[in-house]
Amino acid sequence: MPSANPAEDTAQTARTAHETDIAALLERGRTLSTPVLRAAVNRLAPPMDTVAAYHFGWIDAEGRPSDGDGGKAVRPALALLSAEAAGAAPEVGIPGAVAVELVHNFSLLHDDLMDGDEQRRHRDTVWKVHGPAQAILVGDALFALANELLLEMGTVEAGRATRRLTTATRKLIDGQAQDISYEHRERVTVEECLEMEGNKTGALLACAVSIGAVLGGADDRTADTLEAYGYHLGLAFQAVDDLLGIWGDPVATGKQTWSDLRQRKKSLPVVAALAAGGPASQRLGTLLAADAKSNDFDSFSEEEFAIRAALIEEAGGREWTSQEARRQHGTAIEALDGVDMPEMVRAQLVALADFVVVRKR
Repeated sequence: MPSANPAEDTAQTARTAHETDIAALLERGRTLSTPVLRAAVNRLAPPMDTVAAYHFGWIDAEGRPSDGDGGKAVRPALALLSAEAAGAAPEVGIPGAVAVELVHNFSLLHDDLMDGDEQRRHRDTVWKVHGPAQAILVGDALFALANELLLEMGTVEAGRATRRLTTATRKLIDGQAQDISYEHRERVTVEECLEMEGNKTGALLACAVSIGAVLGGADDRTADTLEAYGYHLGLAFQAVDDLLGIWGDPVATGKQTWSDLRQRKKSLPVVAALAAGGPASQRLGTLLAADAKSNDFDSFSEEEFAIRAALIEEAGGREWTSQEARRQHGTAIEALDGVDMPEMVRAQLVALADFVVVRKR
């Protein structure tokens, strides 16, 4: 229980969070969820099982065993902490962790194809190696597996968890649809962009940080409060992702330079810059309006993308997005005050939120 001194509680949580080993926390989520994840993928019919194994980094393009980068594993880590926040053992959250990870990767497989991304995690994407049809089929299969994994538990809690997962998935798809439609519009408001990113990223992170608690028997109020933390954490996560999508180091991100600009993404830095007004904003708007009508956009030089990135920064889009990431981070942390949980779990959730806003990939 919190003490009578909220400032002292906050300071203690900050000290404990500072001492939290994020790498160990992420590795715990990966270690506990991967065997169940592999078993689920093994249910797929050939060649989908092989294609999925390639996507997860377990094999290379020739089918040889590989220890490729399987992602940051933030969502599994959150699902296990979610169970602990409800007073259950972390293992209770494993089915939820795996289900969320399956849905997340379903979205990556489809997004890479829709966006034309040829690289993910420093190697060719599934559609590039195995073709668009396999990327679609395997993505669909992962989504089905996620629901199957939860429902076969046959408990009331599993049913509640599945409802939250399917709602989050529908919002995720809404967000992707919005994202694609915005690419063809000259102007998108900051509010529209935040709504899209809340759907595309916030909804599934919100589910990840509540699903373990639900499986552990938490009531809806507790689960909803944890979802609020996850939703705002998702917005912070996406704001950082938007910054990396323009200014990220390709060696760290595994994507092309100026990747979001190449795809005409109306990400937060772009939208904020266009809304700022002033000479840089106006010039950027003129260039992007011409880009939307250009037939040779794919032949643009690095210098042309660099000019657009510089205008976004000059107009204030980069700084606004950095501040928004910090604001959403703060809102996420405040939401934790609504749940009575062990202090160590709270500290770990704070530490994970800190990790999200300082990452480089």
